[in-house]
Amino acid sequence: MRALYHYDEIGLLVASERTVAGHRRYTERDLRRLYRVRALRGLGLSLEEVAAVLAGAADDPESLRDLLAEQLRRLDQHAERIGVLRQRIGDLLRQTGDPYGPDPDRLMATLEVMSVFETYFTEEQRGRLTERRDALGPEGVEAARREWAGLVEEGLRHLAGGIPADDPRARDLVRRWDALAGRFHPEGPAGAETAAAARRMWRDNSAEIGANLPWPAERMSGLVAYLEQARRAG
Repeated sequence: MRALYHYDEIGLLVASERTVAGHRRYTERDLRRLYRVRALRGLGLSLEEVAAVLAGAADDPESLRDLLAEQLRRLDQHAERIGVLRQRIGDLLRQTGDPYGPDPDRLMATLEVMSVFETYFTEEQRGRLTERRDALGPEGVEAARREWAGLVEEGLRHLAGGIPADDPRARDLVRRWDALAGRFHPEGPAGAETAAAARRMWRDNSAEIGANLPWPAERMSGLVAYLEQARRAG
């Protein structure tokens, strides 16, 4: 009933007749229009779009076709976002160990990192990164994780040993670091953009990201700065 009142208020479905007491009386024609409103709403169209369809569908079927095509495109985008969310939540549950009772602190820390990730990468870039990760497969991702852990340990040893950032060993480390990261980035200019975004994310949020890693956050922050110096050194 509330919907009928609202449709009447906005002029989408106005009762054709009134009783002596002033109550609305809907005719068979009104009911057919109501069914069309409900059908179009069921397709996800807004009230404004429904009104446009009902006002012009009889004279301009091509407009209805274009509107439905646009709605299908929006639904495809929404379905893609749902798929990404499903994967993220599944990954999150696996990362937290027990899907029936993940540790709240670890759960929130991971969510914070996800939020940071979305801040630095556009939706298109996130999609490309997901495609690259899927192409590597679980075994490739795990191998890269082990290799990256080894590079972290090597970099921390460089820092502890006082090896300068312009030392050939430091430049070789950053070369291998960037090559490993490159496996997860698309080729060409798009890959250079996502790689640059990843470095900015590391630089600006090393403490937050480091909180989820097995190394002290302050040491990881120092390593990120060290790698950036080695990268600039050549």
